[in-house]
Amino acid sequence: MTIYLDNAASSCPKPPEVIAAVDSCLRDYCANPGRGAHKTAVAAARIIYQSRQKAASFLGIAESANLIFTQNATDSLNLALYGLVAPGDHVITTTVEHNAVVRPLKVLARQGVEVSFVAADGTGLVDPDEFVAAVKRSTRLAVLTHASNITGAVQPIEEIGFRLREKGVPLLVDAAQSAGTLPVDMGRMAVDMLACTGHKSLMGPQGIGLLYISPGLELRSVRQGGTGTHSEEEQDVLARPDRYEAGTLNTPGIAGLGAGIDFLVASGLENLRQHKTELTGRLYQGLYDIGNVTLYGPGPGQPRGPLAAFNIGGLSSAEVAGRLDRDYDIASRSGLHCAPGAHHLMGTLQHGGAVRLSIGPFNSEADIDDTIAAVAEIAAGA
Repeated sequence: MTIYLDNAASSCPKPPEVIAAVDSCLRDYCANPGRGAHKTAVAAARIIYQSRQKAASFLGIAESANLIFTQNATDSLNLALYGLVAPGDHVITTTVEHNAVVRPLKVLARQGVEVSFVAADGTGLVDPDEFVAAVKRSTRLAVLTHASNITGAVQPIEEIGFRLREKGVPLLVDAAQSAGTLPVDMGRMAVDMLACTGHKSLMGPQGIGLLYISPGLELRSVRQGGTGTHSEEEQDVLARPDRYEAGTLNTPGIAGLGAGIDFLVASGLENLRQHKTELTGRLYQGLYDIGNVTLYGPGPGQPRGPLAAFNIGGLSSAEVAGRLDRDYDIASRSGLHCAPGAHHLMGTLQHGGAVRLSIGPFNSEADIDDTIAAVAEIAAGA
């Protein structure tokens, strides 16, 4: 059986209740939500409403209408960036962001938006003082990842968010790696927009994402079309969430996301976090003890997401990941992980990036021990 350690890309396997929810949707109420008054369409609309309520409660959002369904975290980040920022504005971000942030900002920069990239340290962490010091009069937005998809570094978003709020600068957080693993509570955080995806630690299927938009912000809608409500009105005057959800929603994905959140709540987020933290510590220490292995990111005892990135000697990351898959049936992820800036910072480009092992709720101590033994064998022959 495959040892699956690529949960930072997509969690796998999915809880049985997620599979059942998607199956039930496709079998029983796969009508168009909000577009009809018949009972099948009403059932589809009801599951969307219920899943939105569940997600809002899970993320500490008081009003669920401020939580928008999207395709994924990338779609959420695009909506936030293109919907708020305009030529002449200034945006602050870091040198270790995912391409879901960097690439839209590069496009906006060509259109006349000024972008400041605040450098992170060798572990991938940004200094709050340096980040906040980048604010200027024209700053319209700050963008920051919560937890790195490579190093696992957890940024101090609480401190940064409150300091930015004092300066009147909204904060957009990329929570693709943290939602469902780390505590995320919009009622306690000074975060104005939060982007996340359903298919990672929220345990839902692929193709569904979320964007929280603070009541104090209004975005330009970047996709216009039918919403099923107030069809005689211009879309930009519609109330949330309809304003930002033109077109038919992914009802099976939303049903699965709601079931994924049910799984997290029933299991206890803190219980799952502790399980993944213990396995991550076991993995990190086991890799640390292997000669010829270089680890990246925060050291032992420092906060990190449930993953470890490493390289072996002079081997390419692709070769190591290929051997783990071919010879040991261990699924990992090699390469640049869509975040070349972070790899430039870590000096891993000569390896073609790094090998990432990321832990999910269904991994076991045996999985970790077998993986450490496999890496040790590869390192011994390198």
